[in-house]
Amino acid sequence: MTTSARIVIVLGGTGFLGRRVVQRLQEHGCRVSIGTRFPEAAAAQGGSVSNGIRLVKTDLSDPDGLAQALAGFGAVVNCIGCYTENRRQSFQDVHADGAQRIARLVRLNDGQRLIHISGIGASLHSVSSYVRARAEGEAAVRSICPGAIVLRPSVMFSRSGAFFGDLQKLVDRLPVIPLFGTGRTRLQPVWAGDVAEAVCRLLDGSRARRKVFELGGPDIFTYRGILQRLAARSGRRRLLLPVPFALWRAAAAVLWLMRNPPLTQAQVVLMRQDNTAGEAMAGFADLGIKPHSAIAMGLV
Repeated sequence: MTTSARIVIVLGGTGFLGRRVVQRLQEHGCRVSIGTRFPEAAAAQGGSVSNGIRLVKTDLSDPDGLAQALAGFGAVVNCIGCYTENRRQSFQDVHADGAQRIARLVRLNDGQRLIHISGIGASLHSVSSYVRARAEGEAAVRSICPGAIVLRPSVMFSRSGAFFGDLQKLVDRLPVIPLFGTGRTRLQPVWAGDVAEAVCRLLDGSRARRKVFELGGPDIFTYRGILQRLAARSGRRRLLLPVPFALWRAAAAVLWLMRNPPLTQAQVVLMRQDNTAGEAMAGFADLGIKPHSAIAMGLV
């Protein structure tokens, strides 16, 4: 990793993936700053400042402020994510327009590098505004910054319970568990720590020969299969009930009225298609990373 690339700002660095990217970059000896809309709130939570991490106010709706915030860094990692829309921001604002704005600023900062986090399944032809915005953001980044690197992780899990832990709660609480369709959608969950490590490896220019990487773990499950494994592990007998996607869409439309809906239209759309890395795509093997298995980690 070059000296300049070791001075990194992680946009969305207080989020699920962003926190792990920040930690792993520090372990690699980088000088890391966190870009966040709410630096005061992040500072109040503790940890970041005491660990020598600088908090920088970054607001996608403030182009001038964003330009000042990104100046002086050798690399920018965009981990900003928006999973539910509200009056203040839409998927288009964050994943498309925001990604485009960041890419333009990076291009103006001579020599600055950009790693953009997207997701497997992003498509310009999707019926979901979330999925389309992800794809539009990717396209803008690659057009404006040909040297930028796009990471498309599959659904991410953590040791602290994200994904598998959330599903385990359903298994523990519900005698009848509704499935998305018949539950045959294939998923390739990836440990967030491995995605963070990929970011670090990709900041080493000697390894970044490919520009788009799809990152999935070593285990591929069906949604039904995950629930069956979790139920068996906890010694519970559960009825898995197929539910048509039309009913899921209707439920998401109603739940959208809630402040923090437990289900969104974007999630329903993503569960209609397999979420696995493409065989022809660059991935962990190209970076010399052996991804962690959720089964071996005892999470499923």
